[in-house]
Amino acid sequence: MESQSLYDLTPIAWLMAMGVLIALGPLVWVWRRHVGAGPARRLHALTVLTLFLTFDLTLFGAFTRLTDSGLGCPDWPGCYGNASPLGARHEIAMAQSAQPSGPVTHSKAWVEMVHRYLATGVGVLILSLAVATWVVRRRQRKLPARAQAAGDPAALSAWWPATTLVWVCLQGAFGALTVTLKLFPAIVTLHLLGAIVLLALLCIQAVRYRQSAAARGPVAIASPLRTLLVATTALLVLQIALGGWVSTNYAVLACTQFPTCQGSWWPPMNFSQGFQIWRELGVDAGGTPIEFAALTAIHYVHRLMAYVVFVALGVLAWRLRRIPSLQPQARWLAGLALLQLATGLGNVLLGWPLAAAVLHTGGAAALAVVLTWTLCESRRAPREAAVRTPGTASGRMGAA
Repeated sequence: MESQSLYDLTPIAWLMAMGVLIALGPLVWVWRRHVGAGPARRLHALTVLTLFLTFDLTLFGAFTRLTDSGLGCPDWPGCYGNASPLGARHEIAMAQSAQPSGPVTHSKAWVEMVHRYLATGVGVLILSLAVATWVVRRRQRKLPARAQAAGDPAALSAWWPATTLVWVCLQGAFGALTVTLKLFPAIVTLHLLGAIVLLALLCIQAVRYRQSAAARGPVAIASPLRTLLVATTALLVLQIALGGWVSTNYAVLACTQFPTCQGSWWPPMNFSQGFQIWRELGVDAGGTPIEFAALTAIHYVHRLMAYVVFVALGVLAWRLRRIPSLQPQARWLAGLALLQLATGLGNVLLGWPLAAAVLHTGGAAALAVVLTWTLCESRRAPREAAVRTPGTASGRMGAA
């Protein structure tokens, strides 16, 4: 296929219509369920639902990648210039007959296009959130100060939904590059990280709306605990990037033993080739096929970092359980850390089963959401207050 054929915008109107139809269901459901609620509660409900659907989209994106369906339709945004694989039956059949086990088959084309439909629907929901927030804030500014009820979303700047809208557009661009650059590892990894950032942005909005509706603020926690929370979040982001690099380079099975790898605690590894970022799949920058030792390095670095992140999550969950208002987050972090351990071991010892691989991606995304939730529901306590009344301030804020 010629390079200019990689982008065919002919079916874009149909794809946008499909996205509107998908988004219409959640929008109607929120409107009917929260007819008498204030604007903050309605926006909170729509944001939580959008967050849930975005999480599902992230899981389906992992399923698309893990079933090698990312090139099921080798152009963008449609499938051989059509809005669905139905219109591309002939082209798909020709590609499949030429290469039966290749990237283009009827089933893979449907998986890829369903992923694009869902992504378009999420984009429409995020656009709706941005517009709705702008309208509410515009109306709010026209009210006198005494008429602004506690349920109005004053705690959330309209810039958050606007930033989320810009980010989801960037995600769409990276999705297009994922296809047109033929699963370029760096692009695919950035696409995964972009999904995590999108989840975090939606989580921030959901928490801010909820705080506004309840007229409360974040709980004050001791400075060392807040530092641990921020550091653990940073470690998790790095670990997700490393995990994406493992998956996009198909390095999961470079080590099929635990806790050793290839019968050694330090197997032969080629770090320079394994972590050469800007290169095509399976080769280095010079076009030479990467060595197995490079795949081993990719896998083993992810495994070593997993130990660090698991300990950090365990310590953080143990510390957070002492704060009543943050105990739900502590339980989620502990449970998800154990899930990540189980699915990570399953990937290694069971030969990378699809269910464990998808759950592993989902667990990482869920951890990112819970850590973002915890960051939004907490703040660093003033040093004097923390020294004078340890734990008291957090208890009062949690009760509020």
